[in-house]
Amino acid sequence: MLARSEEKTKKAIDSIKAAVPSSKGKLVFIPLDLADLTTIESTVDKFHSHESQLHLLFNNAGVAFPQSGSKTKQGYVLEIGVNCLGTFALTKLLTPTLISTVQTSPANSVRVLWVSSNAAEAYSPKNFVKNVENAEAMTAVGKYFSSKLGNYLHAAEFATRYKGKGVVSMSLNPGALDSELWREQTTLMQSILRSTLLHPPVYGAYTCLFAAFSPEITVENSGTHIAPWGRLWEVIPEMARAGRSLADCGDGTAKEFWEWTEAQVDKYI
Repeated sequence: MLARSEEKTKKAIDSIKAAVPSSKGKLVFIPLDLADLTTIESTVDKFHSHESQLHLLFNNAGVAFPQSGSKTKQGYVLEIGVNCLGTFALTKLLTPTLISTVQTSPANSVRVLWVSSNAAEAYSPKNFVKNVENAEAMTAVGKYFSSKLGNYLHAAEFATRYKGKGVVSMSLNPGALDSELWREQTTLMQSILRSTLLHPPVYGAYTCLFAAFSPEITVENSGTHIAPWGRLWEVIPEMARAGRSLADCGDGTAKEFWEWTEAQVDKYI
C-alpha cells in the first residue's frame, strides 16, 4: 500500500486485518509522495525489495481544491503535479515490471487503473497541453477538472503504447464519494455535498474492483472508461477523440500530453 501518511495507512491495514482475520495475505506500507518527483524512484525501489511482479496498479491518489497557490516540491500546481505528473512517474518506473509480469500471468489480468472523474468530461481537451502549461492561471475548478482529464488521457495513451505487451489500461470515474477529497471545503459545503450528492466511499471501491477483475475488460478494449459502480462507459465524443491517435481517427491530444508529461518527470527520475 503506497501512500503519503504512514499513520492513516497503518490504520487502514489494521481495519482490513480485523475484517478478514483468516486471510494469509500480507499488507505492507511503502511511503509515496507524489508531490515530490525526486522521491518516487526510492518508493519503486522499496516495492521491488518486496516484489518481483505487479499484477494490478491502482493509481487512485489525488487532490482537489487545495489551499490557493498550493504547489509540488518542483513548483507545479498541486492538482496537476500530484494527479498527473507524480502518478505518471510512478507508473513509468513500474511499467517494466508490469510487462514482465504478463509473461507468467493469465491473459488480461495485468492492469493499470487510473482513477479519473466525471469532471474529466467537463473540461475541454482543446489546446490541452498549452492550458496545462499555464495551469497557474486556471480557476480552482479548472485545475482539478483538467487534472482528471489528464488521467483519462494517460490511460488512453498507455493503452495505445502497451496493449501489444498484454498490459490492460483503464480509466474510471469512481463516483461522487464522501471521502477526504473534500477536506479543504468549508463545513457548510461538506454538509451540503453529503446531503445532496456524495455516496459512501465503499462505492468507489466497487468501481475500482470491477475495473481490476471484471472479465468484460480485456486487452482488446483497453483504453476505454469505467463508470460507477462498475460498467463500461462511452465518454463524450470530444474526449474520446482526444484519447485516440491521429492514425486512429483521433486528434493526438493524449500522445501530446504523454510526451509533455514525460519531459517534465524525466528531469527528476
